[in-house]
Amino acid sequence: MKAKQKWADHLTEKAKHDNYPARSVYKLMEIQKKLSIMKKGSRVLDLGCAPGSWLIYSAQTIGKQGDAFGIDLQKVTVPLPSNATALQGDIFDLDKFYPDTGTKYDVVLSDMAPATTGRKDIDAAKSFELCEAALKVACELLVEGGNFVCKIFQGSEFKQFEHNVKSNFRQCTIFKPESCRKASKEIYIIGKGKINLMSNDPNP
Repeated sequence: MKAKQKWADHLTEKAKHDNYPARSVYKLMEIQKKLSIMKKGSRVLDLGCAPGSWLIYSAQTIGKQGDAFGIDLQKVTVPLPSNATALQGDIFDLDKFYPDTGTKYDVVLSDMAPATTGRKDIDAAKSFELCEAALKVACELLVEGGNFVCKIFQGSEFKQFEHNVKSNFRQCTIFKPESCRKASKEIYIIGKGKINLMSNDPNP
């Protein structure tokens, strides 16, 4: 068995032992450890939350005084902490879930990925489309100073997306967690400190 397969199997088994439905939770743990994107009492929105690992870990991290909300095309079937809620739906129809535009979040997470075709250029383009949708949601629903985590497949659109994140956040970090499969083209862009672009501050 190849080393990367052993590593993947190790994390999959560890996730089961730790009561998470998928190994992807360790990516978010690494991001949290490195950049402290969530804190106690935070309100978190998890886009593409199924099967539920990120949602569970977020709810645990923010504590009972916080609130974690997730949405995915697939239904989340695992038990969730009392401060976590998951709805089945499409982020492209998010307005249906947010009739109250006053709802704001401290953190928006996106671990979304397209159904892969095996064509790296096509997969990267589809990933970029999802990332742009996630960024749009983040810009609309994050509080000023809020944080954004987004997975993207590296491709020709990567630099454009990095630029778009930098334009909306005070700090932009590119990070590939150790728990990512080595051959994977996925990488994470983390925006910290959402900028209020509507501000009329004469001294930005």
